[in-house]
Amino acid sequence: MSVDVSGIKQGQKAMWTAGDYPEVARRIATVGQYVVERAGAGAGVRLLDVATGAGNVSISAAQAGAEVTGLDLTPKLLEVARERAAVAGVQLELVEGDAEELPFADDSFDRVTSCFGVMFAPRHEVAAQELVRVARPGGRIVVTAWTPTGFVGSNFRTAAAYMPPPPPGLKPPVTWGDEDHVRELFDGSGAQLSFERRSVTFAGDSMEAWFADDERMLGPAVMAKAALEPQGRYEDFRRDMLALYDDFNEADDGSFRVQSEYLVTVAELPA
Repeated sequence: MSVDVSGIKQGQKAMWTAGDYPEVARRIATVGQYVVERAGAGAGVRLLDVATGAGNVSISAAQAGAEVTGLDLTPKLLEVARERAAVAGVQLELVEGDAEELPFADDSFDRVTSCFGVMFAPRHEVAAQELVRVARPGGRIVVTAWTPTGFVGSNFRTAAAYMPPPPPGLKPPVTWGDEDHVRELFDGSGAQLSFERRSVTFAGDSMEAWFADDERMLGPAVMAKAALEPQGRYEDFRRDMLALYDDFNEADDGSFRVQSEYLVTVAELPA
């Protein structure tokens, strides 16, 4: 069944424009650095970072010596990545574009990466095929995604109970964090897949302070508040989210500390 995803993509532009994603990106900077390491970025390597956001992967890869192109759907984030690259003293090619319709020729890049980015493309199969298409034979694709049962994945599941369901046939972003689903996405590509589960630490003064930060700077949380407050449902949403935080919280001194699990997929393409 054909699904019109244009409205979804416009909503995503609005979502990631809202709030202060560059601040959010600081929370996951170490993951971007690890993606660059697993990609083997370095001198002579042509690397494409899909859904580059504020440039965590792109800038780190350029600092490692790679020739980097960063692509994102959201112009505001590309502006931020450009400013951050200038401060870091590195050169990037930054392109506004869609992960499901990459504006590059076949076999254009030695490495293709996406750090919590391509997972948000509505049609997973289409996006995966595009990653494979633009990577050269013998190239490598590295993708990270939150796992469905980890902290961020559980946040998505809790929030989904308050939001309209997605169109039939579209899977949640966090299924990119499920190994079986990823195997299906790359089936037929000939890629040799390997997986690794890691976690990133999120820490704050308290659960309430972390929630307050999210509702101020995290696009999905900003949009959820805007949608639910007029319906009188926001306090219920806040209660359920704080209960989830409490389930994951490792701190016992009133502060907040969780380990948020993510999946690293490395796809080695046949030469």
